[in-house]
Amino acid sequence: MTVSLKGRDFLDVWDFNREELDQILNTADMLKLRHKMGIIDQPLKGKTLGMYFSKASTRTRLSFEVGIYQLGGYGLFLSANDLQLRRGESIADTARVFSRYLDGIMIRTFSHQDVLDLAQYADIPVINALTDYSHPCQIMADVMTIREKKRHLDGLKMVFVGDGNNVALSIMEAGAKFNMEVVIACPKGYEPKDADLTRTGARVVYDPVEAVTGADVIYTDVWASMGQEAEAAVRKQHFAPYQVNADLVKHAKPDYLFMHCLPAHRGEEVTNEVADSINSVIFDEAENRLHAQKAIMALIMG
Repeated sequence: MTVSLKGRDFLDVWDFNREELDQILNTADMLKLRHKMGIIDQPLKGKTLGMYFSKASTRTRLSFEVGIYQLGGYGLFLSANDLQLRRGESIADTARVFSRYLDGIMIRTFSHQDVLDLAQYADIPVINALTDYSHPCQIMADVMTIREKKRHLDGLKMVFVGDGNNVALSIMEAGAKFNMEVVIACPKGYEPKDADLTRTGARVVYDPVEAVTGADVIYTDVWASMGQEAEAAVRKQHFAPYQVNADLVKHAKPDYLFMHCLPAHRGEEVTNEVADSINSVIFDEAENRLHAQKAIMALIMG
């Protein structure tokens, strides 16, 4: 049985139930398989996706632009520097104009409230491609990758080592939806918000060795995200004991998966030995950004 997601916004993993999220994953698996077989699916033929960026990107732009093209549509790159938003036009007015021209909007920006406001005033689906609060498209690709490798999700132990940031938040939400145990290993002062921990059932452990013991998945991210460059030196001191290296991962299960949303600062949050190991799936999850996002676009814009 399938449920219709047509016309829905994709703002956070938390907004969808397990059945709906499984449908996205199943669609992504199907689209990936058909793509590998050379079968062309164009459910979005003639449709246009506006791609608004106020944060730099590699994987997000590539995956969405290639993805909408493969689905038969067209991706229109919209830089923050080229629009009137920087010159004082309101998000409400921008959303109404977007809705007259486009069939969907993808936004990668700093403020999560901007995404919420855009979705409120737009008459077309809005996709959150990253904010300072959450990173739901990335985590759908991650969950797709875990399911490919482990063949199941329920009961897995997923440990995020690092800052309790937007990636950590979306991992916590996915853990709750897919029945995975989520542990956040971070220094004191860098925890996710208590309210988010409570609603998702994730927990914080300050000892990284204790956190990764028995882990099925170890995930990390950069210590200073875009917009936090001024804090980089201080953060590097605080997070140094949380580097994912050979000594740390030996406490995980032998067949653990190492994940990173990329870009990686090799030698900081992760060593080359781990990033390039047989347990690493960092490029599989990068590839799956394409297929997971194609599924999201096909289901909500189709």
